[in-house]
Amino acid sequence: MIMHRHLAAATLAVAVASPAMALEAHKSVMVDGTPEQAWAAIGDFCGIAGWHPAIEKCELGEKNGKPIRTLSLKGGGTIVEEETAHAKNSYSYTILSGPLPVEKYRSTLKVEEMGGTMIDWSGKFAAKGAPDAKAKEVIDGIYQAGLDSLASKLKK
Repeated sequence: MIMHRHLAAATLAVAVASPAMALEAHKSVMVDGTPEQAWAAIGDFCGIAGWHPAIEKCELGEKNGKPIRTLSLKGGGTIVEEETAHAKNSYSYTILSGPLPVEKYRSTLKVEEMGGTMIDWSGKFAAKGAPDAKAKEVIDGIYQAGLDSLASKLKK
């Protein structure tokens, strides 16, 4: 009986202490051109303003030695993001602030050779101020709009 109480208490403590990061979004698209051409289109951390239809402009800055981008959204609002990793044909970032219904957001955008050129965008996050389904719908929509735009821009 005592063992069951301790086990239940430990299980509850882990559940409460674990960050809510249950949501994931993942979209990818095959594009025309080489991986190098695709990376040239997306590899600049502030280049997103040139290919994502929701972004009016991007201003690049720095915080604690890491690149920070401030995205001005068409229709108003800003999102501030920090680049957390940059490797050959991929970068990862987190959202520091913005109007999206998410928190603890981490994302990676990458280009891979997969029998053609694939651009892959994935993220993990928790909902904030909205139901999980709505938060996922918003992020899925952002990814899809960006990838659709890239596929169009990279057509031969």
